[in-house]
Formats: sequence, structure tokens, C-alpha cells
Amino acid sequence: MAAAAPATAAVRRMKLGSQGLEVSAQGLGCMGMSAFYGPPKPEADMVALIHHAVAAGVTHLDTSDMYGPHTNELLLGKIIHNQMRGSGESLHDNDRNKHLPRFQPANLEKNAEIFERVNAMAARKGCTPSQLALAWVHHQGSDVCPIPGTTKIENFNQNVAALSVKLTPGEMTELESYASTDVVQGDRYAQTAGTWKDSETPPLSSWKAE
Repeated sequence: MAAAAPATAAVRRMKLGSQGLEVSAQGLGCMGMSAFYGPPKPEADMVALIHHAVAAGVTHLDTSDMYGPHTNELLLGKIIHNQMRGSGESLHDNDRNKHLPRFQPANLEKNAEIFERVNAMAARKGCTPSQLALAWVHHQGSDVCPIPGTTKIENFNQNVAALSVKLTPGEMTELESYASTDVVQGDRYAQTAGTWKDSETPPLSSWKAE
């Protein structure tokens, strides 16, 4: 398959849950537009990206009051209010990858070995490593909808192309063996990630059915 989807590629729909909700089979994560991965990206570029995603059929945009904080929600509000009802040392100081446990030198060296194996499998499949990772998520079930984030239209197109990557049960098992919990080095997030207090997410007990 091609490494990137054409600009006119349409994102298919899928059922989410058992209440009849229908969403695009892939969403768009918007966190990196406003926070954590270096300075906020140029607003005009993000407007173009989100309009491109919506035109391609995306109906699921991920945002949060934590992104910015608050500025990402404001950005998306401005954009959609008239729509349908290198190396670690080179990272910007505001890029959270620089501070994540998995990207610290000792862990990164070990995890790079995992990437090489994934990269080799992606080459066999005729896709990129990121497309292979997304394909693995899509193969978790017909009601699973990933929301990969990006700040570039070309990356969005590449993510959508992952919908065409097919994995056999054997390939799924092989891929999972590369990154088992006892192989990956370092936690996914820093400990401070669990201390965010200004979240509007209600407790599960407030809406869970009796």
C-alpha cells in the first residue's frame, strides 16, 4: 500500500458502543496543536488541518481542558462553531517527549531495538511504522476507534491510510511480542501526569447505570 492516502480519501463510519452512536473509524487527536509537543502551532495551519479532517469524514476530535490548559478547546470552538451542528537533545524544552521516561537515554536505547523490529515488519507490509501501529489498534475490534493526533495534513492522510493495512492473526501475535510489558523500558508518562486536578471529567459513580 502507499505510504500516504490521497487528499480525497474518505474515512469510513463505525458503530461505537451499543446505543446507536456512529462515528468516523478514526478520529483526530488535537492535543499537540496547543500543548506538550513544543510551542503551540500556527493557528492558520491548525484551522486548515481540522477543516481537511472534517472534509475527509472525521467526526471525532479529541480535546480537553488540560490541553493548553484550556486553549485547545478555545481553538476548536473557533474552528468548528460554524460547522455541522530527531534526537532527545534536539527536542524543544516544551516538548513533553523530552521528559517522558521512555525517551530517557538508557530507556530510549533499549526501545530503539523494538522500533527496528517494528520498522522491519512495516517494510514487509508496505506501510510506515506508525501505520502499522494504528492498524494494530484497528484490529482490536470493530468498535475500536483510535484518535491519533497530528499537526500536519500529510500525517493525517498517512494515518487514514492505516485503515487499509490488513494484519493476519499471526502478524498480530508477532507484533505484540515485540512490545510486551516486560520488554518496553520506562513508563509511558511521567508521574506528574496523574496529578492534574483541573479536570471536568465527572466521577464514574455519577453516571454509571444502576
